[in-house]
Amino acid sequence: MTVPDDVLETFQPMPYAQVRELVQDGDLFLCQGKDPFSKLIRWSTRSPWSHIAIAFRIDSLERVIVIESVEKIGVRAVALSEFVSRDSEGTSPYPGKILLARHNAYGGGPDDPRVRAMAKFAFDHLGCHFAPSEITKIALRIASAQLFNVRRQTSRMLLPDDEFICSEFVAKAFDAARVKIPWDGLGFIAPSDFANDPAVVPIAQVDVSKPPHPVRKEKTSDKKAAKKKG
Repeated sequence: MTVPDDVLETFQPMPYAQVRELVQDGDLFLCQGKDPFSKLIRWSTRSPWSHIAIAFRIDSLERVIVIESVEKIGVRAVALSEFVSRDSEGTSPYPGKILLARHNAYGGGPDDPRVRAMAKFAFDHLGCHFAPSEITKIALRIASAQLFNVRRQTSRMLLPDDEFICSEFVAKAFDAARVKIPWDGLGFIAPSDFANDPAVVPIAQVDVSKPPHPVRKEKTSDKKAAKKKG
């Protein structure tokens, strides 16, 4: 089963707390963002998906952690509650839609060696940052896949080194677990390639309109104090 393009219309949004209980190690979060970089990815792939991340449960801390590679920051880990509350720019509520999905190769929990291999790769790459030139190369790689036809081999100078867009990072984590995501090997692997994988199934859409960590509204007195300090 693949993730249908209209899944965000057919799956009714579920409260965060309910979705959180469904998350398993190695699960995926597919996102439909509205920022310029997200629109570039959706345009280049002609799909609703602009971002993808991996989730892991740390039950000893009662936490669900999401690891993702994001523009201007690089690879980072955030609590699921933060991930669904705002985008990487801090915009809240999340300006888009988020879907929980699952690859059926997993199911053994943290003791599954494939899950451990994926987690090891993901956590080992935390803190990898992008230089401005790397971000430019990523954007050119995405654009060239569409402008020059995705069937055309990507220029060697545009191929990734240690800088990844979100889907390239997740694909590398899957590679570490010896699980391959089908794609044509040209241009770049995109969030839509995960959605189109017959082994990936949709689980639930998150209700991002009611974030678990809403933005705190400043009191009038706080605003006045801030102005005086400024």
